[in-house]
Amino acid sequence: MKRLADKPFVLLGVNSDDTQDKVKKAVQKHELNWRSWWDGGSTDGPIQTAYNVAQWPTIYVLDHEGVIRFIYADNSNLDEKALDEAIDKLLAEMEKSKKDTP
Repeated sequence: MKRLADKPFVLLGVNSDDTQDKVKKAVQKHELNWRSWWDGGSTDGPIQTAYNVAQWPTIYVLDHEGVIRFIYADNSNLDEKALDEAIDKLLAEMEKSKKDTP
């Protein structure tokens, strides 16, 4: 998400691989440049349980108050256009809010 490098945006990941070594290899292989947590090595780890994740990948877009604004849960193909639109909409709302604040 290089296009968002100068925006108020943070990408975080949760990984359910069975070992931390596999997580490190996946991060290197896919050149992930965001913070990623290992969720205990199973698909029922505490983070995934708290967010009720049932499919992988699952992507949540949260606003600055922690409100979930977009959920993508599909194990086939990531709809990058829908994800980009959700992020852009949220960033536009934040920018408008900044301008409206005296």
